[in-house]
Amino acid sequence: MIGKWNKSVILTYIGLTLSIVGIILVLFGIDLKYVMICLMAAGICDLFDGTVARRCKRTKEEKEFGIELDSLVDVMSFIALPLVILFSINSSLLFIPLGIIYSIFAIARLAYFNIKTADSEKTIKSYIGLPVTYAALIFPLVFLLSYLVKNNLFIIIYNIITLIVSILFILKIKVPKPRLVSSIILLLTAIIVTIIYIFVV
Repeated sequence: MIGKWNKSVILTYIGLTLSIVGIILVLFGIDLKYVMICLMAAGICDLFDGTVARRCKRTKEEKEFGIELDSLVDVMSFIALPLVILFSINSSLLFIPLGIIYSIFAIARLAYFNIKTADSEKTIKSYIGLPVTYAALIFPLVFLLSYLVKNNLFIIIYNIITLIVSILFILKIKVPKPRLVSSIILLLTAIIVTIIYIFVV
């Protein structure tokens, strides 16, 4: 079999699975709050898959495969899934340009990150541009507004946030890389938002 199927990449594959489930839920018209939960869960998998991989004994080829796999899964989880959500919220074809902008800027951000880290052995302390993985928490948080404001206003806000996030992907701004404490905070935030979606709204 081609590919790598050991425990070093299992969390990445789980994140991919959650993203696919989220896309399927949108296509079947399931309440978007469950789709947002899938998006957050995929984000958590991405947050910790690198830590899991580094704790595994890997060959050079397995390490390179993991890096490529992570980037490809990011496309599904934090570009394709948010794009499907965007078009589910906006029924008009007028918002296609926004989806294209989001996709192009996010892909450009991923490509930039890949070439900057491909040959680097140094530990990354900060990112240039907003990492696409942050979409996993930004959009679920914004979607909470759909339960607090009128639908037309919510759609406007969601589209504006999508445009801002898209621009932040390619701006030359420094974003600190999550450390242990910040990773735990992100995890707890995702858990709290998930509880709100399941038991409150």
